[in-house]
Amino acid sequence: MKGSNLGEFQEIVMLSIMILDENAYGVSIQEDVSKRTGRHVSRGALHTALTRLEEKGLINSMYGEPTAERGGRRKRYYQVSNKGRTSLQEIKHLRQSMWQLIPEFSNS
Repeated sequence: MKGSNLGEFQEIVMLSIMILDENAYGVSIQEDVSKRTGRHVSRGALHTALTRLEEKGLINSMYGEPTAERGGRRKRYYQVSNKGRTSLQEIKHLRQSMWQLIPEFSNS
């Protein structure tokens, strides 16, 4: 986790990107995060998170082909980078090890 500086929302966005796999673009990520968290996710908040994650090297993006249904605009697709996968694994391990230290949750 050292140096990852991931916030909860960024972690959820990265997990959503991995779940959506090849279909991870702005609108699909926004809808998936909203559905899973039960919270409204604004485009601005999502865009900020995606920009910061890409600046940290935790995700990569690439443009798809322009489509007629989008008026000739292209979708920007996202993938979690190897560095991002490592950060997620480290966070998962840290959380699991901490949860196991709480007696009332250690057996579940």
